[in-house]
Amino acid sequence: MTGTGRGFSFDLEWRTTVFTFVMLPLLVALGLWQLQRADEKTRLAASWELRRSQPPAPLPELWDKPAQSLANLPVKLSGVFIEDKYFLLDNRILNGHYGVEVLGIMELDGNQGLALLDRGWLAADPSRRELPAVPPVGGRVELTGHVYVAPGAPYLLGEQQLGSGWPKMLQAVEMGKITPLVEALGGGRVFPFPIRIAAGEPGALTVDWQVVNVSPEKHRAYAVQWFTMALVLLVFFVLRSSNLWQLLRPAGRN
Repeated sequence: MTGTGRGFSFDLEWRTTVFTFVMLPLLVALGLWQLQRADEKTRLAASWELRRSQPPAPLPELWDKPAQSLANLPVKLSGVFIEDKYFLLDNRILNGHYGVEVLGIMELDGNQGLALLDRGWLAADPSRRELPAVPPVGGRVELTGHVYVAPGAPYLLGEQQLGSGWPKMLQAVEMGKITPLVEALGGGRVFPFPIRIAAGEPGALTVDWQVVNVSPEKHRAYAVQWFTMALVLLVFFVLRSSNLWQLLRPAGRN
């Protein structure tokens, strides 16, 4: 295939052409996807800042609210942690150290049900030969936190098998499986989403809640990388498939 115009011509080589026509749209699509992710993270961070500025709402008043209105909503609650009954969320890495997140179960005041409270991170044995010693929370406590609504289905290596004993180790929080186990302890129905305790509150461990795991700026940087690779590929294709390089070279040079 050839074309003319001031001596410019194309001579397509099929392998280069096929590779370019496959990879170029893919690289551009990856860049656009990273820009989309950056916009999503920006909106999520803005929503978090807006919610964080609101006064905490009493948890018992939010039982039947839709998930969208509850995500990251500050709440306040009071009650008693059920002793020796908690979940350990496995493989939580903090600053390069292995640990778990401790999810306690609180009986809310006034027989208003139960809630799953994420107390934060606790160092644990990387070999998993021993469970960590979890500091108990005695007596009635009042605390604040925010409702955590997962952005999607949890990633699981396999189906979670929860044994009969306590504490129970989890790969991820699946409220559909956890709720019947908590209800079996008595105390009524279970709030449908876990509550992440705020730093410094009674029962809080190491608390470092990340609203977004990758910043919008990093997503934009990734997008620039994909677009740059697409541009380099396009330039290579044009130079490889045409006589443009010869036309651009100064006259008289071989």
